[in-house]
Amino acid sequence: MVQDINRRRFIAASGIAGVAGLAGCVGEDAEDSGNGNGNGGNGGDGGNGNASEDANPDEGGEILSWYAGGTGGTYYPLSGDFKSIVSENTPHDLQVQSTGASVENVGALGREETEFALIQNDIAYFAYNGTGLEEFEGNALENIRGVATLYPETIHVITQADSGVESLSDLEGATVNTGDLGSGTQVNALQILESAGLSEGDFEEQNSDFATAADQIRDGDVDAAFVVGGWPVGSIEELATTSDISLVEISGDVRETIMGDAEWFAEDTVPAGTYDGIDEDVETVSVQAMIATHEAVDEEIVEEVTTAIFDNTDQITQKAEFISADSAQDGMPIDLHPGAAAYFN
Repeated sequence: MVQDINRRRFIAASGIAGVAGLAGCVGEDAEDSGNGNGNGGNGGDGGNGNASEDANPDEGGEILSWYAGGTGGTYYPLSGDFKSIVSENTPHDLQVQSTGASVENVGALGREETEFALIQNDIAYFAYNGTGLEEFEGNALENIRGVATLYPETIHVITQADSGVESLSDLEGATVNTGDLGSGTQVNALQILESAGLSEGDFEEQNSDFATAADQIRDGDVDAAFVVGGWPVGSIEELATTSDISLVEISGDVRETIMGDAEWFAEDTVPAGTYDGIDEDVETVSVQAMIATHEAVDEEIVEEVTTAIFDNTDQITQKAEFISADSAQDGMPIDLHPGAAAYFN
């Protein structure tokens, strides 16, 4: 059973931009999470909703809105791969948007403002079931549907190499960037810190996109920063080329507690050599990136897009080792769209 994680710090930090906006996921056309990151999740470093290069569908095709993440994460370049594949193998084309990733994207799906989006599986579960986070209570987004899961969204906790921070407990009294307000990254960070025994007031929280968080680590303005994304994350790679960094390990009893409190977390490892200066494997946890849509999107279109992507995974350049039709339903937390089911079943 999904645990009810205490989200008082998340709610306080998000304020009107997060709570009122997410409440607006059902009904009113409100901004849902400001310029949040995600996502990991998730997966991107925050964005402004600007479109990528123009979409050019073939005759009879449609321009399909696709919400990604910020340009410093994995969602945005991976969505560029999907855009190329869909454009070459269907009459349709994707208009990829730079967004705040998971929380912002799921709100847009709930309001049917976009046809497709990349989100984290935990955020998808919360939104669909109206549980887990206070802002989803009573606001279940029952119209969102799954297409496919993709790859692990790894939790990175970054510090300077000489910071002395070796475990989550060392963050007591520290200044910690937990990701953009309302983002999947912030949700994950606060869940993890709570499970590790750090309560409200035990640390000073700051919020920004991945690129700004990297600058803060470089300049010593924060002691640690959470970044959620499939490794290697571009903003961390860039930081590691100019600064000596360390990744805080999440392992042992603390990791077991985190996974027990929130069942969507899974064991993960950042391999040695992923980033400059990281010479040993670093144990951590992860959530799962996924493609989502909503029930009003035409079944044939969803099947065509799904078929194009999973019949052409050899054309994917981001996280290609994880993305396949065989694993595309692992960890799927919500009902499949009939168009996706037609392909996978």
